[in-house]
Amino acid sequence: MSHRTALRRLATVGGGAVTAIALTAAAATAHHCYIPMYTLHGPQSDSWDVFTAEDGAAILAGYVAECDGAVAAGYASLEAAGLPVAIKVKATKTIGDPKDEGRIPTRNGANGKGLEYFGAGSTLADEAVATWIAAAMAFDCG
Repeated sequence: MSHRTALRRLATVGGGAVTAIALTAAAATAHHCYIPMYTLHGPQSDSWDVFTAEDGAAILAGYVAECDGAVAAGYASLEAAGLPVAIKVKATKTIGDPKDEGRIPTRNGANGKGLEYFGAGSTLADEAVATWIAAAMAFDCG
């Protein structure tokens, strides 16, 4: 990969990360929280929508990996960094809505453990998407 191509990719990743952060903040108005997932092989339920880092890259930044190796490199980078590979959002209702008695967000909702609250400043999902994109873009599919 040439130096010029590497710089272009880095600029694209930076722009994608900014876009992901801005769009995720907008999503906070619809959902107050999410559960980080550290495996793609966890239990599935119709009550939850699962968004992988690959999904997040496409939805939030418009980035689609060029090959399967790039996808795998993205997930390997998340595992190495200890970041989630996906997030779960409750599909049947909004958890953490202050109207839900006993489910009012706490300041611990942005600590990387358990339920993460957008309103508490959690950037875990944004970090995961940006990390996945950077690693996928750096992979040489040629």
